[in-house]
Amino acid sequence: MIRFFDVVFSVLGIVFLSPLLIIVYIMIIIESKGGGFYTQQRVGLNGIDFKLIKFRSMAVGSDKKGLITIGDNDGRITRIGLFIRKFKIDELPQLFNVLVGDMSIVGPRPEVS
Repeated sequence: MIRFFDVVFSVLGIVFLSPLLIIVYIMIIIESKGGGFYTQQRVGLNGIDFKLIKFRSMAVGSDKKGLITIGDNDGRITRIGLFIRKFKIDELPQLFNVLVGDMSIVGPRPEVS
């Protein structure tokens, strides 16, 4: 039943939010070099690793300079990145992770591996 809930609500979310998702993606790739998505290895249910999808809010390669962000004063964060982080828009692509079964809409956040 939980999986059914996850599939239904992730599909509805993707469909209704698709105009916003497309606009944010385009804004990210216009503002800075690189793709619009960022993937990070996470540990899911039963210790199985998967790639968590987020909108990229930092310059490409910033994760190699350190994993800890320094709030709004972190020079690695782009202007659009500040906006999408403030309103948690960077998390919306995780609906695709929910759709394929890597995550659930309700439950604990997956740990960084």
